[in-house]
Amino acid sequence: QVQLVESGGGLVQAGGSLRLSCAASGRTQSGWFRQAPGKEREFVAGISASGRTTYYPDSVKGRFTISRDNAKNMVYLQMNSLKPEDTAVYYCAGRSGSMPIKSAPTDYEYWGQGTQVTVSS
Repeated sequence: QVQLVESGGGLVQAGGSLRLSCAASGRTQSGWFRQAPGKEREFVAGISASGRTTYYPDSVKGRFTISRDNAKNMVYLQMNSLKPEDTAVYYCAGRSGSMPIKSAPTDYEYWGQGTQVTVSS
């Protein structure tokens, strides 16, 4: 069982930046998802357990960067050039499977409690 705890959410103006952190109790392939009210949970970034491979959907490519520090069991999501449509609860997730990086929520067994990100216009 892997436990995940997110932190770093908050309120930011459009064009600003935030860095989310996820403290993990084990090393797995990791992903960040977000869910806005009334919408399905959406994949925004994934990283292999080693950290050598990352994957992003077009909606955030070039603005979001996922990284990890395996010595500290931490996964990060750097979000730049934020837009109001990025407003959502952001979740850290982990899966015990191997490559390739998966983007469906059902592929991930472990989830954090979520952290709210609000981008004002």
